[in-house]
Amino acid sequence: MTQRPTEESGLKPSVSDAFRDALVSSDEEEARKILSRFTERHTPLEFVETVIIPALDSIGNGWANQEYALSQVYISGRICEELAESVLAKSTGFQRPGPKMAVVLLNDYHALGKQIVYSVLRGAGYDILDYGRMETDELVRRVVEDRLELLFISVLMLASAMEVKAVIDRLRSEQCNTRVAVGGAPFRLDERLWKEVGADAAGKSAADALSIVQMATEGRLS
Repeated sequence: MTQRPTEESGLKPSVSDAFRDALVSSDEEEARKILSRFTERHTPLEFVETVIIPALDSIGNGWANQEYALSQVYISGRICEELAESVLAKSTGFQRPGPKMAVVLLNDYHALGKQIVYSVLRGAGYDILDYGRMETDELVRRVVEDRLELLFISVLMLASAMEVKAVIDRLRSEQCNTRVAVGGAPFRLDERLWKEVGADAAGKSAADALSIVQMATEGRLS
């Protein structure tokens, strides 16, 4: 495991590292103090771009490497979501540019993965719709109506993962070019499954969700 810079090692941690450490400790008070000190000299947008996003990216990668628990990723995303909303609301209504997107739990009943994606992207300043839990017909209708550019689908069971293909086939039959990114246990266990169901991308962590949005923004999922 890579040693993180600390006062004990003689290296002063970066603001993003200190913020990350506060998040994984569920120390919202310390996170708010870091935010307050940072925004005395910098803009709220700079805080989101240079502190929140790198911290969330680090935590997402840390979970993928088994350094952090899934609950730490979730709580970190919720704290960042609240902080970003409060600080950006004072920043002339700034909203981080990105595709029109939503996240959904397809058929399953375990919503943690979906909620993590939602909270992390909201915490990074993106606007994303939360569709909750849906089945195929309702989901296709909603995606077409909303004219989504990017859809995140979260699943837990293999049967739900296989249903993604039906969703994508239906969207294409409706002449809908929404890009679909998938995540969840079946896609982590079988790294080829996302391609088999016709998805445009797959994510293993919150960091991957951030990368997928960036790719979609730059047109690299087409």
